[in-house]
Amino acid sequence: MFTPEDLQVLKKRGISVEKAQGQLDSFAKGFPYLKLKCASSLEYGIMGIDEDAAVYYQDLWTKYLATNKQILKFVPASGAASRMFKNMFEFLSADYDVPTTDFEKKFFAEIQKFAFYAELNEACQKNEGKTIDELIKAGKYKAVVENMLLGKGLNYGQLPKGLLTFHRSGKNSVRKAFEEHLVEAALYATNGEGKANLHFTVSPEHLPLFEALVKEKVPAYEKRYGVKFNISFSVQKASTDTLAAAMDNTPFRDEKGQLLFRPGGHGALIENLNEQEADVIFVKNIDNVVPDTMKPITVKYKQIIGGVLVSLQQKIFSFLQLLESGKYAHEQLVEMIYFLQKNLFVRNPDIKQLDDTELAIYLKKKLNRPLRVCGMVRNLGEPGGGPFIAQNPDGTFQNQILESSQIDMSDEEAVAMFKKGSHFNPVDLVCAVRDRNGRAFDLLKYVDPQTGFISQKSKNGKELKALELPGLWNGAMSDWNTVFVEVPIETFNPVKTVNDLLRPQHQ
Repeated sequence: MFTPEDLQVLKKRGISVEKAQGQLDSFAKGFPYLKLKCASSLEYGIMGIDEDAAVYYQDLWTKYLATNKQILKFVPASGAASRMFKNMFEFLSADYDVPTTDFEKKFFAEIQKFAFYAELNEACQKNEGKTIDELIKAGKYKAVVENMLLGKGLNYGQLPKGLLTFHRSGKNSVRKAFEEHLVEAALYATNGEGKANLHFTVSPEHLPLFEALVKEKVPAYEKRYGVKFNISFSVQKASTDTLAAAMDNTPFRDEKGQLLFRPGGHGALIENLNEQEADVIFVKNIDNVVPDTMKPITVKYKQIIGGVLVSLQQKIFSFLQLLESGKYAHEQLVEMIYFLQKNLFVRNPDIKQLDDTELAIYLKKKLNRPLRVCGMVRNLGEPGGGPFIAQNPDGTFQNQILESSQIDMSDEEAVAMFKKGSHFNPVDLVCAVRDRNGRAFDLLKYVDPQTGFISQKSKNGKELKALELPGLWNGAMSDWNTVFVEVPIETFNPVKTVNDLLRPQHQ
């Protein structure tokens, strides 16, 4: 299957022959669909937070921060923002020269509202000798778009979202998405020593640009918020790339006969996450940020989910201490089972057959795992994954975040459950990644490898199969203790297209 040259390529990438063969086997066998019990809801699986609880959990989080724990904000920020400008690239290649679609008309009608307007105007003056207004009056709409997207201007079509100007800040300043994450960290993830840690995963070609931005901007933010930022970066490892397969499930080869590798998706970042030294890690997408006027509700609910995490962890650690001592009564084991079922939404009907010794082993295994609390918003029709009760390989049912690709769409009952889901996953996580003795969990041990995804792509006109690893907040965290908390839709403001920046939340 593999030539001597192939073996050298695999070795250089850090991919074992066994791993490569396993990927080809996955193409042949496919991945099993997950067995669903129900969509998580406020009746079962999702915590609702009233105002009294909100105050309690915010206070708990504030006290936890004061203990000088290592708190980290982890932000996936690699990849160009080209999809954000899909509509405007289409305009550039269209056989007409004036805005025609509703999207194009809105873009130009409200162009002055974009925070990057001044930068774009400067680029137009430099390259075209005219302002944006003058170019529009002359009917040269495409010249404006070229200066936004292409290398001669702002190059937004090739830059990652983190380096794009998203918001205005005050009368005369603007902020890039990257900067908004700094401000957020200062507001809810700074410990008692005044330290705020952030880690961004970036593409190698963009790393120098991010580092330059840190050098330029961070001192002013440290002074303004009285915080010391510790900012680090990493790139997706070549060893997490996956082999492409031909339609007959043999290795896909390019015109030179060489193996083709593709990025393994955001699930590959579990390795980057695993290398972080922290007690608690917030995970949030690069584009889900808002200006300062909208930040209070975001900060409030970040503190709340942090407080929920601390509350659950404290209880888990007390139970584990008791189990490890061996000095427990049957009634205490029953209390732990009740906690697993009611607070962590972990249920396994087979444990009724276990004696106390076997039950203690089961409880220790289920309690001594990484823990995450995930904010969930009401589903208003957004595409993407959501919260469900699903079955793990060991027969246990527990909370999982699922994508539609993990559900058998030929199973009417499963499809009905998926459509019935009341909440949506906005990628709003806080994770506890150390055990009660302060040792870091090996997060790679809690991945369900059977939750990958296969899609069909093409290369130079030839069809191929592509393999995505278990998603970062899906199968890569499958065997974590997972708790869902309802958070307001106001905390979810992603920028999927450039015109999203015209929404009131981003103005």
